[in-house]
Parts: sequence; C-alpha cells; structure tokens
Amino acid sequence: MTILQRPAKGLHAQCHTCHLVVTLPVDPLALLGCPRCRATLHRRKPNSLSRTWALLVAATICYVPANHYPIMEVTSLGQSQSDTILSGVVFLAEHEMWPLAAIVFVASVVVPILKILTLAVLTVSVERQSQWRPRDRARLYRIVETIGRWSMVDVYVVTILVALVHLGSLASVEAEIGAFFFGAVVVLTILAAQSFDPRLIWDQLVAGEAGEEEVDDG
Repeated sequence: MTILQRPAKGLHAQCHTCHLVVTLPVDPLALLGCPRCRATLHRRKPNSLSRTWALLVAATICYVPANHYPIMEVTSLGQSQSDTILSGVVFLAEHEMWPLAAIVFVASVVVPILKILTLAVLTVSVERQSQWRPRDRARLYRIVETIGRWSMVDVYVVTILVALVHLGSLASVEAEIGAFFFGAVVVLTILAAQSFDPRLIWDQLVAGEAGEEEVDDG
C-alpha cells in the first residue's frame, strides 16, 4: 500500500452521480458510498490506465477505415460521387471555400490524431511515474477533453444533409460506412478522455516528495 492510497483525514471526494462532496475515511480499505444516492465512490477512477489504453487502441483501429472509406455519397442530376474526409477537404479547397476546408481538416483530421497521441503520451507518463511538469500535463488534458468533441462536425454535416436533401434523382445524400467508423473514433476518444484520471499525474509528484522526505529523515 503506497502513501497515495492512505489519504489524510479531512480529504474529500465528489460523487460522480449526484455531485455530493463526501468526506473520505482514513482507512484506505473502507468501502466508500455516497450517503445521498448510494452510488459507489472511488478515490481514483478504477482501472483508469487500462481502460484508457483499450479505448485508444480501438479508436486507432477505427481511424484507418474512417479515412479510407467514403463518409457520404452525393447524387446530383443522376451522377453519384463518394467522398472521404480528405477528398471532401480537397473538394472544398478547389472550390475556394478555404475557411470551411480548414475547419473540416482541423476538426476531422488534426484533432482526432492529436487527441489520440496526447492521451497516449499522458498515459505513458503516468505509467512511467514521470514527474515532468505536472501542471502543464494537467492543463493539456483539460484542453484535449474540451476540444475533442468538436471532431463531430463531419458527423453533424452528414446527418443534416441526409435529413434535408431528398430530391430523388435530382439530388440526394446518403451516409456511407466511413461516417460510422469516424463517429466511432470520436466517441471512443471522448470515452478515453473521460476514463483517464488526471489526478494520477499529481499522484506521482506526491509520491516523489514523500520519498524525498523519507530519505531526508533517514
């Protein structure tokens, strides 16, 4: 049992169900339960790192077909054209819609990759018990968690077009298999960010300070 699993008297935890702040018992083996909604409380998210890794691996696997297969098929005047995310960006750029092309590229290509890489780096840093710049790593996690949901812009566009454009052979829009995989990538990365416990970043710093104090006392 490490020092991080022996919280001092007076520390508190917030219930994830009803958000009640509950005082933690001194005994680290004591069962924690919310007195208001009876939900189970945890000092740290259970199996945070393993769950994060599993979701990141699944998101990475889904990211390949999400960019390989078309996300929608557009039929106009009897002619059909299927577009992937990148071909859609190229189409917008060729028609001089640069702001929209930039938004789609950043939200649908850059953000998912950076989110997967960032969460992987944060998870590795916790596993290696790194004490490097914990404040910056915690801030980076909050940024990733906040902007990650904006990757849904492509899914929203496809959904709106499919719902609105139904003109028979004149014009129609149908969602393709790529949209499913891309939506899976977004959902999996959001779940990965939620499963990662940023408090583990600070735990390594506390453990390092406790070890230094024990050495000084010795």
